[in-house]
Amino acid sequence: MVLPAEVIAPVWIEVREGHRLAVRRQGAGGVPLLLIHGFPCTSRIWSHNLVPLAEAGFDVVAPDLRGYGDSDFAPDDFYDFNAFTTDLTGLFDTLGWDRAVVAGHDLGAMIAIDLANRHPDRVDRLVILDDSMPDLKDAFAAAGIPPLDLKPAVYDYQRRQGHHADALVAELDTPERRRRYVAEFYGHRLWCPPDAFGEEDLAFLTEPYGDAARLRASFVDYEIVMGTRPLSAPEMTDRPVRQSTLVLIGEDQVTVGDHIEERCAIAFPEAVGPFWVKGAGHFMPWERPDTVNRAIRSFCGDLLVARNQPVLSLG
Repeated sequence: MVLPAEVIAPVWIEVREGHRLAVRRQGAGGVPLLLIHGFPCTSRIWSHNLVPLAEAGFDVVAPDLRGYGDSDFAPDDFYDFNAFTTDLTGLFDTLGWDRAVVAGHDLGAMIAIDLANRHPDRVDRLVILDDSMPDLKDAFAAAGIPPLDLKPAVYDYQRRQGHHADALVAELDTPERRRRYVAEFYGHRLWCPPDAFGEEDLAFLTEPYGDAARLRASFVDYEIVMGTRPLSAPEMTDRPVRQSTLVLIGEDQVTVGDHIEERCAIAFPEAVGPFWVKGAGHFMPWERPDTVNRAIRSFCGDLLVARNQPVLSLG
């Protein structure tokens, strides 16, 4: 994949007094569509989706989460689901959105799930672009689904980022080392097929992580996963999602767990999918943007048609 001909520059939108998110936007006036990035990404991961989805009729908004990319750092030092969704509902209010279609990837998918459960009146439907789903251990066990087997060789970064974040950032003491560390997730960690990302891609995607404070902020999610960081409010990922949900999963990523179809049926009772995308790994918005764009357009076809219906005059 190469960079799109036009990279949409971010604008800064205040979502609460004195706190701004950097937002990439195309297609104002269309069907509201929020794209939420994960780790080790920023809103740049959606660069191949913004224009095509806007041309399909969406008002496409891709923010950098607090602390990521070009957004402000957390004013309250919280980087948990409640903090993220508070920013995002504030963004909805500023944009004049009552509801939106919400698409998420990686951490962004879990934030989308939390947002759908925490603010169900604000989320029309979901698009999940990996195997992220609510944590329903008891329901999965009752259905005879064994616990996920998290392979230490694959998930060693979680331990370091979750338990030794400051030491790791100190070790990565130059912009080049920080960017190289982040680039490894697109490379030998096998989150995606070999050579899915060229040098130009990696230079663009890893640039924000050259800043030590940005890299440190991104590690907070793993501190929360490891229980070493407090929450601003309980997470809302312990229950099924009731909205209609499209699930796309890249086949070629080592992080995919087992029994995905069975888990998905419980976690997303109104699921469309999961659909497995061959030749794609963990970074589907960049690896297979045409597939993602067509899928979202088809999944939301009724909303697009309704938005474009002419208003009939009774006069």
